[in-house]
Amino acid sequence: MSDTKTLVIATGNPNKLKEIQSLLKDFPIQIQSKDEAGLQSVEIEETGTTFEENALLKAKGIQAYTGTMVLADDSGIAVDALEGAPGVYSARYAGEEANDQKNNEKLLEALKEVPKEERGAEFVCAMVLLFPDGKILKATGVTRGEVGFENKGRGGFGYDPLFELPDGKTMAELSAGEKNALSHRGKALRRIKELLEEAFREGKEI
Repeated sequence: MSDTKTLVIATGNPNKLKEIQSLLKDFPIQIQSKDEAGLQSVEIEETGTTFEENALLKAKGIQAYTGTMVLADDSGIAVDALEGAPGVYSARYAGEEANDQKNNEKLLEALKEVPKEERGAEFVCAMVLLFPDGKILKATGVTRGEVGFENKGRGGFGYDPLFELPDGKTMAELSAGEKNALSHRGKALRRIKELLEEAFREGKEI
């Protein structure tokens, strides 16, 4: 894997970009954010009904501008007591003007009468790596946990301060390394890396 290739990450979320860059830092590719590729104002409409559909929509939308490899993901939280909601609507759960705080507040309100033993949830991440020739690598990562009763921790983003792992810590209380090892996004990205390395080993043209 000696050739350096350009990979554009189809996100405007600086926290998500930082996580992906950290996980790919030893890979022989030149990583650019969507903004670094000059696409600050480009927003791809997420009209899919699944995380994978939305990830692919974003990858194709960005690649139409760059012509490079593009890595895109769609992720969110699926809460058992809410029949999988907010799911693909996680980022805009509290409305089109939603932010992390408003989304977390709405989730806590929705679960205010739900006891601890019924607050199971999972973080889901669907990730796709789209090549210029149309070849696609896909992976999905899932991390089980439960929704806590209050925000804990100052790290992470999104629903991390509410998402409790089996040891009682929230995602927001983990170090970057700990989170990458356990997170849905980390799991999906490591699988993408495995598939990409396999393609190189087999001498496939990518």
